[in-house]
Amino acid sequence: MLRRRTHPALVVLTAAAMAASAFADGSAARSTTDATIGTAEATPVRVLIVDGYSNHDWRLTTVLIRGILEPTGLFSVDVSTAPETADAPGWDLWRPRFSDYDVVIQTCNDLGGGPAWPRAVQEAFEAFVRNGGGVYVWHAGNNAFTDWPAYNEMIGLGWRSRNFGWAIAVGEDGHLIRIPPGEGLDTGHGDRHDTVVRRRGDHPIHAGLPRAWMTPDIEVYHYARGAAQHLEVLSYGFDPDTRMRWPLEWTTTYGRGRVYTSTFGHVWKGDTRPARMRCAGLQTVVVRALQWLAGRDVTWPVPPDFPTADHVSVRDQP
Repeated sequence: MLRRRTHPALVVLTAAAMAASAFADGSAARSTTDATIGTAEATPVRVLIVDGYSNHDWRLTTVLIRGILEPTGLFSVDVSTAPETADAPGWDLWRPRFSDYDVVIQTCNDLGGGPAWPRAVQEAFEAFVRNGGGVYVWHAGNNAFTDWPAYNEMIGLGWRSRNFGWAIAVGEDGHLIRIPPGEGLDTGHGDRHDTVVRRRGDHPIHAGLPRAWMTPDIEVYHYARGAAQHLEVLSYGFDPDTRMRWPLEWTTTYGRGRVYTSTFGHVWKGDTRPARMRCAGLQTVVVRALQWLAGRDVTWPVPPDFPTADHVSVRDQP
């Protein structure tokens, strides 16, 4: 297990600058900034990124996630790296201490031959979520662990075969359409493309965001499958291949825990600085989702460079 610590005190000034730029005028700006900085200094959200194997570039994924989180000053971040095979040195000793954290960002993906987590690790993860821990299922993490029943329940919808479970499409007016097992296709996606993200409802993660905004070069999963229980679809996008609308973000509950999944955050082999990870919309939603998963008030402001329905907004960093 490799653990790397981020010290939030080193980045508090950056958080102040970002919050101040988002609210450059008025006393409300100053009070919001003060509250954000005070929270960051006093009780940062404790985040554990779990990585180690994936059919995606998991190493760069972790680097880029940290590049989003660390400048905010709101988080302390550790990384637990699973050995890549059950025969690798350290496999029998790899036991992440999930209960030490508020939120786990799960990026592992066993598609292509990776191992299932040891049963002891699965049980600890289940207990963590059941007892109130938060989970951010990061892109390829949604593809993982088909044979783990509790994980399927947590994610609600995943990259699965057509007979695995329900799929959910979204009507033009935002209503949900449940598609039974066996009807339609296996989970998949077409070419990546700039996509308009359309909100459903008024979830705290999205409070103050525009009803529609464009994000660059993403995959829109069609026919994600699962039990689809305790599930709230937060946003959706149009897939040109199926000519249908599909969820992009959704939440579920497992016991007392909250789980957030999105198809944002694709990082493939050969990527270096993908625009989809530098999207101002993605970077804003990630911070807000982690605050919500940790049971905190969602205080991270909507920045001036947040994208519109007509234009993407891609930052220089990370």
